[in-house]
Amino acid sequence: MVRAFVDTAEQEGENTVRVFNVCWMQIKGCLACEYCHTLGKGKCVQKDDMSFVYEALEEADMLVLASPIYYHGISGQLKCVIDRFYALCYPKGPARLRKVAMFLSSGDADMYDGAKFSFYGDFVGYLKLEDCGVFTNHDSDYIEKIRVMASSL
Repeated sequence: MVRAFVDTAEQEGENTVRVFNVCWMQIKGCLACEYCHTLGKGKCVQKDDMSFVYEALEEADMLVLASPIYYHGISGQLKCVIDRFYALCYPKGPARLRKVAMFLSSGDADMYDGAKFSFYGDFVGYLKLEDCGVFTNHDSDYIEKIRVMASSL
């Protein structure tokens, strides 16, 4: 799913796509210390690989989240990243970021509700990003739908 998006987005337009495999990165969970919304003024107190994600988000027009489903939701590694977005929301989210999409994979067609709840609440609702869709491997032609979405960027 990610490869179809990257290939199409880069071939169809003048898009640069950066992919972060957060499963292999050293990203700690949010400490809920409020440093980022007080003394840090939008900077997290933790110094780890999340700094690469923060840097990319400042330049991004679109965010695509991708995860296998674990226990009715996204992976724990991606959840840590999403929780750390809190620092970016001081006093408001990244200026250029406008769109968001989510790619999900599960062996069971009825396991997507938890991940969709996070997507619609955290990104579409809270960050007020344009919903470019949730794509699952249970959609009949999900790769083609992803390519159509990516070619419209």
